[in-house]
Amino acid sequence: MNISAGASIGSLQASLPLDPLENRILLCHALGISRVGLITQSDRELSADEAERLAALVQRRLDGEPIAYIVGQREFFGLPFQVGPAVLIPRPDTELIVELALERLAPRARLLDMGTGSGAIAVAVAHTRPDAQVTALDVSEDALALARTNADTNGARVRFLRSDWFAALGEEDVFDVVASNPPYIASGDEHLAQGDLRFEPVDALTDHADGLSDLRTIIAGAARHLVAGGWLLLEHGYDQAAAVRTLLAEAGYLEAQSWRDLAGIERVSGGRRG
Repeated sequence: MNISAGASIGSLQASLPLDPLENRILLCHALGISRVGLITQSDRELSADEAERLAALVQRRLDGEPIAYIVGQREFFGLPFQVGPAVLIPRPDTELIVELALERLAPRARLLDMGTGSGAIAVAVAHTRPDAQVTALDVSEDALALARTNADTNGARVRFLRSDWFAALGEEDVFDVVASNPPYIASGDEHLAQGDLRFEPVDALTDHADGLSDLRTIIAGAARHLVAGGWLLLEHGYDQAAAVRTLLAEAGYLEAQSWRDLAGIERVSGGRRG
């Protein structure tokens, strides 16, 4: 991608080969200015260093790298989250599970976020409800390091544990809500080779099986760590709601049901421990 020194900010907003929003994001990131600055400095010309830096960012996007990884940040639930190749990029669909968890948390209640990644669910809950006792676990140390940074950045109090699902939890670790957005894409699914997913950590996307194996593990183990009447909430694929409801019902969860995201897709399913 060739961008010449001397080009004005205003002309680049109209000529960069990305959609307008991504043009603005990369210009702001490359030049270290705000969106307001793009307007007030529209006549400013780029230096050679700025042109080279912007060209490199644009080329990375043209090569398919997610914009969130390029700039190192994504907004989720109104909060800024640092992201990188060690974690999935938080998506608006996942805000649904945060909303459902918040609805089910009594004052000073306890929540467990399993496979926290960037910390999106745990940090959003802890930031919104500072009275809640929030625990988050992940098997990846790199992911946990990023999640801790996001908790600190957003002033959220979260206890982080390195754990392969329930392995690091003791019998005393019980919660009012257990929430998870686990790997649920089936091995060999064509989507893994498309779009942003090509750059995201494969172990956070797929269970390397039928897409339901991690969901089965969580459903089987969560009851031991839920109080009576506590809720298990699971994000899953667009076509997995019926299967997850069946798994919940077979495991003895009450009120097994699914909730739709803003696109009308059954995105989260859950049930209550009897």
